[in-house]
Amino acid sequence: MSKKHPIISVVGSSGAGTSTVKSTFDQIFRREGISAVSIEGDAFHRYNRADMKEELQKRYDAGDQGFSHFSYEANELRELERVFREYGETGKGKTRHYVHDDAEAEKWGTPPGHFTEWSDFEDESDLLFYEGLHGCVVNDEVNLSALADLKIGVVPVINLEWIQKIHRDRASRGYTTEAVTDVILRRMHSYVNCITPQFTETDINFQRVPVVDTSNPFVARWIPTADESLVVIRFKNPRGIDFPYLTSMINGSWMSRANSIVIPGNRQDLAMQLILTPLIERIVRESKRA
Repeated sequence: MSKKHPIISVVGSSGAGTSTVKSTFDQIFRREGISAVSIEGDAFHRYNRADMKEELQKRYDAGDQGFSHFSYEANELRELERVFREYGETGKGKTRHYVHDDAEAEKWGTPPGHFTEWSDFEDESDLLFYEGLHGCVVNDEVNLSALADLKIGVVPVINLEWIQKIHRDRASRGYTTEAVTDVILRRMHSYVNCITPQFTETDINFQRVPVVDTSNPFVARWIPTADESLVVIRFKNPRGIDFPYLTSMINGSWMSRANSIVIPGNRQDLAMQLILTPLIERIVRESKRA
C-alpha cells in the first residue's frame, strides 16, 4: 500500500457487471476532480486469442481440462504485481490493451484478439484504478492484495452469473448454450481456486442476488433485471461506516448482519456513490498530504 500513490482494485468474475461499476467510479472521479489511471485485467493475459486457443488445445490433449483465462498461469500476475508496486512507489508504470472486437480495433489500431504495445501512464495522476479478474490474488508467487489501498469485489450469485454469461456469449459471440456450458465447466476449478478466494481479501463486496427463479440457469430465457434483484453489501471492517445514514438514504434497504446491508438492485449505483465517494476522497486527500 502507498499513501502517496494509492491503488483501487475492483475484482469481479466474467459477466459480474464490473464494467458498470467502472462507470460509477468514472462518475466519482469526474465529479470530484480526481485524475485516475485505469488499467484492465485483460491487458495482463499471457496469450493473445490465437495463442490461447492453441494452449487450450495443447492442455486439453494432455488431459488438463481446467485451464482457462481464470487460471493463474494464463495471466502475467508477476507483471501486474510489478505495475502495482512501481505505481505505489513512483506514480509511474505501463499498461496495454487487449482488443476484443472490430470497434476496439478501429480505436487502437490493432487487430481483434491481439494486444496493443505497452505504453507509459499519464503523468501526475491521483490514483491507479484496476478492474479485472485478478486484482486481489494472494498465492505463493504474488500478493496483489497487499499493494492495493481500496479493494472492491463485484460478484453475482453463481446461477445469475451463469445466466449472464450464457446470454452474453450467445448474443455477442454467437456461441450455442452447449458451447458456453463447456466453457463454464472448464472454468469451475479456477473459479473456485483462483477467483473466489479474492473476495475474502476485498474491503467491500457487492453481491447481486436475484429474487426470481434461477434454479436452472441453462434454460433461463431472460436475465433477471435490477428491479428483480437485491444487492448484499458486505464490509470487511464496518468500523466508521454510518449504517443508519445509508439505510435512511437508500429506500428499501436494511441491515442483515453487523457488517452487511441489503439494498434493492436498482439502488446499487446510488449506494456505491454514497459509500465509495468519501473513501476515495480520503485516500486522495491523504496521498496529497504525503
